[in-house]
Amino acid sequence: MVSQLLAKAAPQGREIVEVTPERAGWTHVGFRAVRLAANETESLATGTRELCIVVLTGTVDVTVDGVTHASLGTRDSVFAEVSPAAVYVPGGKDVTIRAVRNAEVALCSAPAGATLRETRVIDPAAMPRSVRGQGSNTRYICDILPHTDPTAAHLLVVEVVTPAGHSSSYPPHRHDREELPVETQLEETYYHRVNPPQGFAFQRVYTDDRTLDESMAVENHDTVMVPRGYHPCVAPHGYDLYYLNVMAGPQRHWVFKNDPVHEWMLKR
Repeated sequence: MVSQLLAKAAPQGREIVEVTPERAGWTHVGFRAVRLAANETESLATGTRELCIVVLTGTVDVTVDGVTHASLGTRDSVFAEVSPAAVYVPGGKDVTIRAVRNAEVALCSAPAGATLRETRVIDPAAMPRSVRGQGSNTRYICDILPHTDPTAAHLLVVEVVTPAGHSSSYPPHRHDREELPVETQLEETYYHRVNPPQGFAFQRVYTDDRTLDESMAVENHDTVMVPRGYHPCVAPHGYDLYYLNVMAGPQRHWVFKNDPVHEWMLKR
């Protein structure tokens, strides 16, 4: 039986996966991933939502209200040690994405808010890159749209590469309550990629009282919805794990609380 939190990907075709707020049963985060063949286009209107376009692989032109930002994206793999191209688009804009060469594109969205904002091409060279954890808990972070960047109203976007045999989003943490300075309330999606692509990884989503407790095997291009609770991942031996996180909530601030049962390992 497929978990209610797991959005399975289409192995072929233009549409890879989509999570709407209605499907997830929440308010803020929307996520969609598409494959575009060379010269193929995707057109949309942002309406009342803001959008972060992430060029996962390939190269695209992005046109916003008639202004074209050309030849964005250089990666052939999400596992390359290269930051992605990305464009932030506020609400009320018409957008066309055209693939210069075969591309995989993520469309990350959240409510646009009341403040007028500007379209911004996010420079890959300016995206903070860091290493988190140690030992078999080491993973590699690229902050595409962190909460320290004032560009967006609600969106937070980050990508993580977890080497084979390592854990990630670990020790388990949560961010589902507005209780500053302890934590903030943020919905979240995990868009998973696996290398080699026939592999799999594991993710668990659970709450302290176990009213939510689901463990699932995720395959290449699958998306996991995290409405609340702790949400660790594990990459099995032989398979590297990439995921693109999209977060949004009432306020644009990422503060998390570790599961106290497992927090001991941070004090070693």
